[in-house]
Amino acid sequence: MNIPLSHEDALLRDTVREFFDKEVIPHEEMVDRFGEVPEEIGRDIEAKARALGLYAANLPERVGGGNLSHTQMALIEREFGRTSHALHSWIARPTELLLACQGDQVDKYLMPCVSGEKRELFALTEPEAGSDAMGMRTNARPDGDDWILNGSKHFISAPTMADFAIVFAVTGTDETKRGPRKRITAFLVDRDLPGVVFREGNRCVSNRGYKTYELIFDNVRLGPGQVLGEEGRGFELAGQWLGMARIWVGATCCGKAERLLELATDWSANRKQFGKPIGTFQATGFRLADMSIGLRTADLLVFDAVRRADAGEMRDEDAAMVKVYCSEVLHKIADDTVQIYGGMGLMEELPVQRLWRDSRIERIWDGTSEIQRHIITRSILRPLGA
Repeated sequence: MNIPLSHEDALLRDTVREFFDKEVIPHEEMVDRFGEVPEEIGRDIEAKARALGLYAANLPERVGGGNLSHTQMALIEREFGRTSHALHSWIARPTELLLACQGDQVDKYLMPCVSGEKRELFALTEPEAGSDAMGMRTNARPDGDDWILNGSKHFISAPTMADFAIVFAVTGTDETKRGPRKRITAFLVDRDLPGVVFREGNRCVSNRGYKTYELIFDNVRLGPGQVLGEEGRGFELAGQWLGMARIWVGATCCGKAERLLELATDWSANRKQFGKPIGTFQATGFRLADMSIGLRTADLLVFDAVRRADAGEMRDEDAAMVKVYCSEVLHKIADDTVQIYGGMGLMEELPVQRLWRDSRIERIWDGTSEIQRHIITRSILRPLGA
C-alpha cells in the first residue's frame, strides 16, 4: 500500500497482519475445502483477537470498544481482506446500529456484543427485496403496547449462529412528496422467542465457511422495549451503517487485490516460458502494470472516503464510488491473476482459484454495482432537479 501512514497506524497495520499470518491464513485451505470453520478454531481466533484488542475495535471507548478512527478501521479492514472471510469474521465488529440501544437494551444487547458474549445479525434482505429494500414484506402490526411480527429474511450472513437479529419491518405508510412510502422500523428479535426460526440457508461458492441464514417470523410478539431507535426511523438507522459498510467492503477488496498482485508478481518473475520469466513479455508485464495502477487508485479512493468520514463530511456517493470501483478493480485483478497462472490458476492446490471465487461476491453484497451507480447518478442529477 502506497498511502503515507503515521508510526502508530503503521504499527497497527503490521500487528494485524502478523496476527492473521499466524492465526488465520494457516487454516484457509482447510476451511475452503470442507466449507466449515471448526468451532474450536473460530473460538480460538475470537479469544486471541479480544486479547489483542481487535474485538469491537470499531465501537467507541465509552461502551468498551477500541475507539479507532475510520482511517484506522480501514487499515484493519484492508488486512481482513487478505485473509479468509469465514475465519476473520470471528473477530466481531458489532454493528454501530447497536449504539442506538437505550435503557435495558444496553445491557441486554449492546454490551454483550462488545464483550463477545452475544452476536447479532443485520436482517434487511428478503427473497423479494434485495436491491429494492423498500419492497420488503416483513411487517409488524401494533397490538396494544406490543408488536406482532410476521415475514422472513434471507442471505443474512454471519460466521456462526447469532443470539438475536436487528430485523427491519414495515410498520405503516407515510405520505411524501413522491407518493406513499413504507415506514420501516428496526426491532431487536431474540432467537429463542416463540414463533422465531433461525436456520442455515444457501451455501455460497464465495467465502466458503461463512454462513448465510434464513429467518422466519410467525406471529412473534415483541414488547415496546424491542424497538431499536424510533418507530418508523429504521431505514434512516440502517443508512448510518450501510455507508461505512460499503467503504469497509472497498478496503477489504484492496487487501485481497494486494495479495493477488503479490501472487501474480511472484509467478511472473519465476515461471519461465521460451527460456524467459513470463513477466518480461509485454502480455504479462502490462497486466501487472495495470493491476498496480488499479490497486493504487482504489487505495486512494478508500482513504479519501475515510478521511471525509473522520471529518464528518462523507456522503452516500462517496461510499458508492468506493464500493463499485474497488470491487470491480478486484474482479479485474483476480481474473488477470488466474490468466497469468494459466491452468495452475484454477487448481485447488493453489490459493488463486479461491481468491478468484471469493472476489466475485464483492460486486453483489452490501449493494450491487448497479445500485452504487444509481446512487452516484442520483447525486449528479438531483441538484439540477432531474
